[in-house]
Amino acid sequence: MKYRNLGGTGLIVSEIAFGTIPILSGDVPVLPDYYSPNEETAIAIMEHAFKLGCNLYDTAIVPEYGDAEIKLGRFAAHIGREKIIISDKSRYFIGDEMYDAVNRSCKNLDTYANIYFVHQVDENNEDITFGRYGAIDALNELKAEGKIKFTGVASHYYDVLLRGAKDKRVDILQGSGNILERGMLERIESEPLFKEKGFILNKSYAAGILPHFFRIETLLSGVLSYPISSVLVGMGTNEQVDQAMMMKTENYSRPSFSQVMSVLEKSFVPIPCDRCQRCRCKYGTEIHIIFRQYNYYFLGKDYWALRKLDLSINESAAQCKKCTDMSCMKKCPHEINIPETVQMIQRLVEIHIRKSLI
Repeated sequence: MKYRNLGGTGLIVSEIAFGTIPILSGDVPVLPDYYSPNEETAIAIMEHAFKLGCNLYDTAIVPEYGDAEIKLGRFAAHIGREKIIISDKSRYFIGDEMYDAVNRSCKNLDTYANIYFVHQVDENNEDITFGRYGAIDALNELKAEGKIKFTGVASHYYDVLLRGAKDKRVDILQGSGNILERGMLERIESEPLFKEKGFILNKSYAAGILPHFFRIETLLSGVLSYPISSVLVGMGTNEQVDQAMMMKTENYSRPSFSQVMSVLEKSFVPIPCDRCQRCRCKYGTEIHIIFRQYNYYFLGKDYWALRKLDLSINESAAQCKKCTDMSCMKKCPHEINIPETVQMIQRLVEIHIRKSLI
C-alpha cells in the first residue's frame, strides 16, 4: 500500500480507502442485496483491509448508510481508534441541523470523526451550506469543540467543489470520477486551487459498472494518476478487498478517453460524454446526467437508469427543441450534437418504458 498527504491537514492516508456501503445492513436504497453482513463479519472484512495497509474508512450517518456508521465505530474500538482515520458525512445544509447530525454521528461511532463532510452539496443548497450559519460554519464550530478534526464538502459538481477549494473554512473535498467520467478530474488537475486541499475520490467503479469492462488495476491506476489523495472503494468481501488493495502497479497511468470509448463500443454506441459539466443549460437541464444515465442503461443499470430518465426527459427534450442558444454545444470538448442526442434518448425512453406500460 502506498500513502499520500491529505492536503494540508498533516494526515497521511492510504491511496485506497474503505467505503462502507457494502458492509451495512438496513432498509436503504443503496444496499446491495448480496451483502448485509452481521457486525462480526463486517469488522473482520474491515480488519482484513487494515492488515493490507488501509487506514482511511469512509461512512455516513445512520440511516443514510444503514448501520455502517455503528459497525465502523465498533471496528475502531476493536483495532485501536488512533490507528485509523474516520471520514463521515451527512446531508444537512443548515447549521443547526448539521450540528445535531455530527453529535449523533459521534454517538453512533462512540468516538470523534477525523473528517466530517457536508454530503451531496449542489446548486440548490450550496448558498445555504456556504452561507452564514450554514453547515460549514457549524462544522468549524464542531472542529473548535474537538468533535471533529477537519471539515469537508462532498459534491458531484465541479462548481461546488471549486467554491470549496476557494473557502478557507473547508479542509478537504470529496468528489466523483473514473476513467470514463473523467471530465471533472481533468478540470481539477488543471486548477491550482485544488492542490491546497485534500481530495478524496468516490465512484471510481461507476457504481460497480466498470469492473465488467476493465481490470480493477486499470480503474484504480487511472484515477490515481490524477492529483488526488485517496480513492474510496466500496468493499463487502475479503475478495473485493484483495482486488482493490493488492495492486502491483508502480507508476500510475490512465487510458485515453478514446481508448475507454473503444472498449465500450464493443457492447453499444456510447455517448462520448466525460461529464466535464461545461455544458450549462439556461433552462437548468443537467445534460451530463442525462448522458450518464443513457450510458449506464447499456452498461448494466438498465432498470434504474431508465426510470431516472423518465422523471424529466420529456421536459428536457421539449426545452432542448425550442432552444436557439446552443451554447452547450459550443462548450462541449467532444463536439456532441446535444439537441439531437437528447431527442434520441427521449425516443429510447418512450420505447422501453411507455410502450411497456400499455
